[in-house]
Amino acid sequence: MGYIIYFILIMIVPILVQVYLKKTYAKFLKVPASSGLTGAEATRKVLDENGLYNVAVEEVRGTLSDHYDPRSKTVRLSSDNYYGTSIASISVGIHEVGHAVQDKVNYGPLRLRHSLVPVANIGSNMSFIVILAGMLLASANLILLGIVLMAAAVLFQIVTLPVEFNASSRALKVMVGSGIIRNNEESGARKVLNAAALTYVAGTLVAVAELLRFVLMFIGMRNEED
Repeated sequence: MGYIIYFILIMIVPILVQVYLKKTYAKFLKVPASSGLTGAEATRKVLDENGLYNVAVEEVRGTLSDHYDPRSKTVRLSSDNYYGTSIASISVGIHEVGHAVQDKVNYGPLRLRHSLVPVANIGSNMSFIVILAGMLLASANLILLGIVLMAAAVLFQIVTLPVEFNASSRALKVMVGSGIIRNNEESGARKVLNAAALTYVAGTLVAVAELLRFVLMFIGMRNEED
């Protein structure tokens, strides 16, 4: 039974969440916002309203490849969202503005996430290799090292959750408050933002489940040694 639950967590849940995100995004990508602003125009407007004149808005290739780059102070929007005038396009753009505002006000979880990037990168790239080596060599110490590395990557994902939810909360308030979307459009914007946030929740659940599996494996090896 435990393996079935584990399989559902690491395989089925992420797939279902991705399907839901793409379906929701595609639906509201076809619904024009009453403001008539493109994602890029709405993003620029809100950046300026928050005094973020130094933050650029650029087009980037890909689908849902939108992100805020704190190093270059740039909001990058995928083509559909950069030029689109839909509720989805505007919602995604303003969500990224939320990250820019977090950067401006030194939002704690965002600062913590940035500080974790180097160790999280090492953890995500090396943890499975170290754990596999530990399994092949029957070395509990190597497995423990791999678990520590994996835990760093998992911590990064956990810290990402409040960062993303806060950015979405900021985005929704700004869009309604500034009139970029009207009250009857708020529900659609919320659905787009929530669907995107669910992908981070699913990713974190998978990461935690993987970490727990290896922790239990390590405990089992230690018990056998005793």
